[in-house]
Amino acid sequence: MSFSSFPQASPSHDLIPLGWDDAWAVEFTPYTEQGLVPGRVVRVDRGQCDVMTADGIVRADTAFVTPHDPLRVICTGDWAAVEAAGNPRYVKAYLPRRTAFVRSTSSQRSEGQILAANVDHAIIAVSLAVELDLGRIERFLALAWESGAQPLVVLTKADLVPDPVTLGHLVQDVEATAPGVQVLTVSSVTGEGTDVLAAVVSGGTSVLLGISGAGKSTLANALLGEEVMEVQEAREVDGKGRHTTTTRNLLALPGGGVLIDTPGLRGVGLWDAEVGVGQVFSEIEEYAEQCRFHDCAHEAEPGCAVLAAVDSGELAERRLESYRKLLRENQRIVAKTDARLRSEIRRDWRLKSAEGRANYTAKRGGRV
Repeated sequence: MSFSSFPQASPSHDLIPLGWDDAWAVEFTPYTEQGLVPGRVVRVDRGQCDVMTADGIVRADTAFVTPHDPLRVICTGDWAAVEAAGNPRYVKAYLPRRTAFVRSTSSQRSEGQILAANVDHAIIAVSLAVELDLGRIERFLALAWESGAQPLVVLTKADLVPDPVTLGHLVQDVEATAPGVQVLTVSSVTGEGTDVLAAVVSGGTSVLLGISGAGKSTLANALLGEEVMEVQEAREVDGKGRHTTTTRNLLALPGGGVLIDTPGLRGVGLWDAEVGVGQVFSEIEEYAEQCRFHDCAHEAEPGCAVLAAVDSGELAERRLESYRKLLRENQRIVAKTDARLRSEIRRDWRLKSAEGRANYTAKRGGRV
């Protein structure tokens, strides 16, 4: 990985191009008094990280900031407090994160994994070379909204859909799936949409997300204006590719702003993302406010405005099913880390089970 896209060290060089501002400077004051220097983490691997400081890239050990909680480990995008000298040099702390993109790991331990920190824009890359998976887009959007970043859906490989009417329908499908989110079509072959995307990400930090084969590395190269990220062909049968990017890398963009490129994500598990889910399905939550009962589950309750919207065709049934699925999944994840919520869920299960047995007994005329 080359860091040639970063400004070279010079007496006048500072960290402003990487997102440093007065608020970060105030946060860093205690560390300045300790003789530490600020820098932004551009890559993490094997207990060490590359940090861009005012004097250029330094390699630093993360032994002092490796807690047992996986959500508190240092990650790409963090602002770090690094020793001014030494061999090896150590990261002694990192500043409180403004935003954090977190997903559930694919392991059975129900742990969260932080993918990027201090992100302003979450770019969700979706390939038009294969059939759209609207459910997966909704998952990415839920995590993006929960992170505190502004999501942006980018439909890549638009040149593979030459019919403008068909392309328009695909965009409309995604827009209906992503209320309040800008949807762009781009093509690295024709250059379509890359100038608009470059303008959007020119301010702040953006993270590039998507499954393997979505065209993230190609998109990163288009934004960088050079072949920095290695690109591999996706399989024609399903549009999936191998993991070209194996680490999360922070790259300076020539038009301003910085980009964090990430490996393709096989799993997009939610991690305590109730607010994000609500944002993705904002129209459902608006209907829910009109339900007769404030705790309506939108299953079969009388006076349910959500079910009425489905019956009238105002709300797609697929959206409601996806909403229910993501809420259930998120509740399971939270319950595994929240003892009180686990207790509430178990109590609810017992009540529903007792109610079901009572209804069954009543239907049999009191016979068991």
